[in-house]
Amino acid sequence: MVNRFDQFYYAIDSYIIFFYRVTGIGMVDYMVGTFCLSLIAVLLGELTISLAIRFNTPYLTGLSQRMKEKEALSIKAYETGDMVGYKALNKEATDVWGRKFFAMLAHSAAILWPVPFALGWMQTRFAGIDFPIAFPFSLVTDSVGYTFSFFPIYVLARIVFGKFRPHLPYFASVHRKLGEMSA
Repeated sequence: MVNRFDQFYYAIDSYIIFFYRVTGIGMVDYMVGTFCLSLIAVLLGELTISLAIRFNTPYLTGLSQRMKEKEALSIKAYETGDMVGYKALNKEATDVWGRKFFAMLAHSAAILWPVPFALGWMQTRFAGIDFPIAFPFSLVTDSVGYTFSFFPIYVLARIVFGKFRPHLPYFASVHRKLGEMSA
C-alpha cells in the first residue's frame, strides 16, 4: 500500500513542484507552492462535495420535505391539544432532521479528503526541513515542520476560494445548491 502512495506522489511530483519554483526565492516559492497545493486540495474537495450533492439531492430533498411535513403536523396536533400526537410527530421530525444534519456533515467532511494526500506529497519533499519561528512561538520550540505552515495557508486558500466561488462558472451553481440545501 505504501508503495502505491509513493508511486502516486512520484507521478504528480513534476506537476506540483512547478509551483515551488516560480520566483527562485526559497521562502517565497515555498509559500506560493504551498498556497497552490492548498488551492488544488480545495478545488478537489469542492468538486467532490458538488458531485456528492448532485448525486444525493433527491434524498436530501425528500428529508427536507418529510421534516417540514412532520413539523407542520406536530404544530397542528399541539394546537388541537393532542399532546401524544404532538410528541410523536415532533420526535419523527427531529429524527429526520438528524438524518439530514449527519448527511450534510458527511458532505462537509468530503471537502477535506485531499488534505492528507497534499501533506503526504509534502512529506516526500519537506520531511527533514525545519523552519525557524519567531517570538512568542519560539518560547515553545525553535522550529516547526511543513505541517505547521500548511494549515494556515490551506485556510487562506479556502477563504480565497470562498470569495471567488459565487463568481466561477461551475461553482456558482454549486454555491446556490449548497445554500438551498442548508435552508
